[in-house]
Amino acid sequence: MIRRRAFLTTLAVTAVPAAPAAALAAPPAVPVHSCADWGARPPAGLIEVVNRKPQRILIHHSTSPNLDDQSIGRAYEHARWIQNVHMDQNGWVDSGQHFSNSRGGIVVEGRHGSLAALESGTSMVAGAHCPGQNDVAIGIENEGLYMDISPPVTQWESLVAFCAHLCFRYGIPTSEIFGHRDFTVTQCPGDALYALLPRLRSEVTALFR
Repeated sequence: MIRRRAFLTTLAVTAVPAAPAAALAAPPAVPVHSCADWGARPPAGLIEVVNRKPQRILIHHSTSPNLDDQSIGRAYEHARWIQNVHMDQNGWVDSGQHFSNSRGGIVVEGRHGSLAALESGTSMVAGAHCPGQNDVAIGIENEGLYMDISPPVTQWESLVAFCAHLCFRYGIPTSEIFGHRDFTVTQCPGDALYALLPRLRSEVTALFR
């Protein structure tokens, strides 16, 4: 079940990246596979819809093995694994992150309702991916462990493209792409991936030029 939360005030969101929104060309579309596509379990409780746009994007890594399998089947398996961990071990109502990006560059919906909210461009669902950020930031879980190695090219290119899509749909400034560790004590998204965040912001910005 999805519950909507209304706000009396609307937060201002800076255009992407600095030009008026009307002057920006849409970045390439990124297909997103829904919860139904990968066989998600139903949520164990209410999924809250926040009736405002998110302010930023937070990058995560799942700490799963860095497998060579880049198939869609593996992307779905990874999504189910995350949901099981989050629901059965963490006690959450659903996957904590809004979206996941596989090592094969396949983007899937994580928490139920995230894709519909993105398509609306005006709302988000409250996640469970970072304390204090769950109702203001979109969480992207990247399959793999990136303490010492960087993501494969396919995953990186997908991350760049999907972040650009999020920024365009929601009007999120590219400067508002951060790592999980920027807002809480954690090693996530790994030293190697975290070191790439300036490049991520730059490459996302370049897609709007």
